[in-house]
Amino acid sequence: MRDERSSPLRERPEPDSLAAIQHSFEAHPQAVRLALKQTLERLVSKLSPEEAGALELVLAEVCNNIVEHGYANHASGTIALSIYPEGESLLCTVGDRGNALPRRCLDAPDRARPCPEELPEGGFGWFLIRDLVQDLHYCRDGNRNLLVFRLPLRQGPTAQVSAPAGR
Repeated sequence: MRDERSSPLRERPEPDSLAAIQHSFEAHPQAVRLALKQTLERLVSKLSPEEAGALELVLAEVCNNIVEHGYANHASGTIALSIYPEGESLLCTVGDRGNALPRRCLDAPDRARPCPEELPEGGFGWFLIRDLVQDLHYCRDGNRNLLVFRLPLRQGPTAQVSAPAGR
């Protein structure tokens, strides 16, 4: 009979925990770049290159849309970003107090892959977002926008959840 204490599975180290990330930053192109850089630095060793690339692309599209369109008629503003590991995905929330998100941004296109030349400005970015995420939801509460989505982790549930500091 085999001794379970000497099993190779028991000798394997526990995976690094994937901590929740909460970030608030100015709605300005340089601040978005810095926030994305800092966010990815915290996650890059815990995600596959494909997952990190998808996360960066989605967050860049969402945050840059907020800067360009959400705060188009505002002198300044703030973007709040939270990322929570949940099972085999990252639950992401992005909030702001800019202009409301047009409903057409969330509507699914009539066909699978739109031709970029046929889309209105910004249309392909929303196609990419819808293509890469799951459970995409938007709500407007008073003057606050909240976009919530899940980014699937294709490498499976290898990360453990850690509570953010101070909770």
